[in-house]
Amino acid sequence: MSAIKKIQSNAGALNPATRKKRGCLFCQSRFQKKGFAVNQLAYAVFDQYPVTQGHALIIPRAHAADYFELSDAELKSIHSLIMKVREMLLQKDPLIVGFNIGANCGAAAGQTIMHCHIHLIPRRAGDMKDPRGGVRGVIPKKMKY
Repeated sequence: MSAIKKIQSNAGALNPATRKKRGCLFCQSRFQKKGFAVNQLAYAVFDQYPVTQGHALIIPRAHAADYFELSDAELKSIHSLIMKVREMLLQKDPLIVGFNIGANCGAAAGQTIMHCHIHLIPRRAGDMKDPRGGVRGVIPKKMKY
């Protein structure tokens, strides 16, 4: 691990509350209070424009532009919530038989809110004609191989 990454990792783990960005929706405490699953460093909300029913976003409380800016502690917290939300969704809806997990990092990758968030998208049999290729569908010509 580089010295810079180690410093960022330690700084994020020690006090994520100091990493807030003015005007960032996901940094606002009123938005964070909407979390239906939470832990010290992250929270989960349902996507306002869901791909499928139950589509959730797992978001670090501290500002990080994308996945690659997260500290090790934030990564562990986010993973913990992904597992917790997955379990909640499976208990609530027995038709869920799969998930897509993804993060858009940067405008070229489709990121529109420049605060890291991980999409957890429940999938049900038959929710699309041919799901083969999964996340490869972000570039439609590359989905089928």
